[in-house]
This record gives sequence, C-alpha cells and structure tokens, in this order.
Amino acid sequence: MAGFQAPALARLIDQFNRLPGIGAKSAQRLAYYVLSMPEEDAAAFSNAILDAHKNIHKCKKCCNLTDDELCPICKSMNRDKTTICVVEEPKDVVALEKTQEYSAMYHVLHGVISPLNGVGPDQLSIKELVSRVREDNVKEVIMATNATAEGETTAIYISRLLKPLGVKVTRLAYGIPVGGDLEYADEVTLARALEGRCEL
Repeated sequence: MAGFQAPALARLIDQFNRLPGIGAKSAQRLAYYVLSMPEEDAAAFSNAILDAHKNIHKCKKCCNLTDDELCPICKSMNRDKTTICVVEEPKDVVALEKTQEYSAMYHVLHGVISPLNGVGPDQLSIKELVSRVREDNVKEVIMATNATAEGETTAIYISRLLKPLGVKVTRLAYGIPVGGDLEYADEVTLARALEGRCEL
C-alpha cells in the first residue's frame, strides 16, 4: 500500500497506526487530516506533543503525571491527606475526579502485576506507596484497580504489604451499573453487588 504513497505520508500513517485503538483506516484519516491543516496549526500540534514529552513526568509524591515537582492534587491544602486511592493509570484519576465525590489523595501504579506480560511488582510504583503510608500518617488505602484478574492480584498483593503497617485497606465496591438489568449481569458482578450493598 505504501508503494503508491509519498514516503513521508506513509510514515505519518504508520505513526498514527501505532497509537492504541487506531486502526489502519483511522490512521489514514488522521494523516490526511493533519496534511490538510494550516502549517501553523500542524506546527502547534507537533510542538504540543514534543513539549508534553519533554516536560511531563511523574509527581514526586503520587506518581501521577505533572509538569511540576508535585501535581496539583498533592499541592492542594484542601485534600484529606490521610486517605489514598490507588489506581492503575493517570486516566483513572481523571475518571474519579469527574465524579466530584472524592477529595483525598491518589497513588498511580502505572500498570498492574502481570507475569504473562513480564510486569512484576518492582516495575510498578508500589515501593513509593508503601513509603507514603509509613511516612504520611495514612489511615485508609482504597484499592481502585480494575476488576480484572491482574487488577485483583495487584490489589491483594498491595493489601498484604500494607496490612502489617496498621492501615485500613478497602476495595471499591463493584456491582450493577445504573440502568442495568439483573438478568444480564454475570455471577461475579452480582456477588460483588451483594457484598458491596449499603443501607438505604
């Protein structure tokens, strides 16, 4: 397919195709869209990518992404410092913040324990979490990893490290989605919904 395309265009399509969730057709569509942009817009687009790549790094405390030493959440004086919600990825922080129901701290693992993919505990920011719990007078750690085999394994592994420190370790309740019918829910989801029930 690249034989009848300009090499620069083929390379651009290939780069878009490497992005997660972008197939060959979407990559081609994005490449042609970028080519149709005014030169200053294309330059701003490429500069934004390079700037983010150069300046974004892990927060010194919670390992979320930031362009400063500490992220805005860790800097805030209005957050409860005694509770930490542990998530897999920075995008999970965004999802939880959108609920406007959580006003404590976060810790981003940057993945989950997955031996099949060659990811062990040392490749995640677990040591940093244990240090925070020891040093910051943390009372509760909420495990908000995904409800997958790897997410559950990671949550259990971390809870075993933290329990001896005298901290309360909780897990997000999982259950029936709003608007969902019981008949379509699987057994694990129903069991989780029963376990996580609360008083009305």
